[in-house]
Amino acid sequence: MAELRTEEEQIAAIKEWWKKNGSSLLIGVGAALAIVFGWQAWQNHQLEQQSQAVSQFQNLLNALENQDGSERADSVAYIAGQLKDNHSKSAYAVYGSLILAQQQLVEREDPQAAIETLQWAHGRASGALGLLTRQRLAQAQFAAGDGEAALATLRGVSDAGAFASLYAELEGDILRAQGDRDGARRAYSVARESLREDDRNPILDLKLADLAVGEDV
Repeated sequence: MAELRTEEEQIAAIKEWWKKNGSSLLIGVGAALAIVFGWQAWQNHQLEQQSQAVSQFQNLLNALENQDGSERADSVAYIAGQLKDNHSKSAYAVYGSLILAQQQLVEREDPQAAIETLQWAHGRASGALGLLTRQRLAQAQFAAGDGEAALATLRGVSDAGAFASLYAELEGDILRAQGDRDGARRAYSVARESLREDDRNPILDLKLADLAVGEDV
């Protein structure tokens, strides 16, 4: 009987504890489950968004490869706009903007539109992608006739990393257009020195030769 009474007392104690603490425990468990399932839902949403961005970017590449003329231009502009509007935090939106800006600059000969596109992309890119968008932005500014803005954009970073040769070559182009042949020569020389050992840039060699650097080019 003593053992039974002890069990009864234990059960009563458990019931009393549950009466006092059960509701708060349920709330805690519910909150924990909400966090877990909420996190899973967020992850699933992120994966779905990424999948949509990849699909749209693939559509953009297909348009580039399979369409021509105004049809291709319209498709690229539309899809790049969709990526920008619906997936602005995705790298694919930046990639789409780079492609659109190149088309605006080369095919449509509208450097101002390219500048606006690249300014948006540059504000959302970082690392190597940020360096690339900066170089393209400077290129568009130069094409728009604003060499000083282009130089300021290029010189806004202290280390262009893997893009050092591209940066220096574009700086040489700008300085040469401004009549600074010595500055252009120095920039082209830096560009050539920044190339990897197994890389060649015949156009850069021609630019240096045209500036009469020497016969060793």
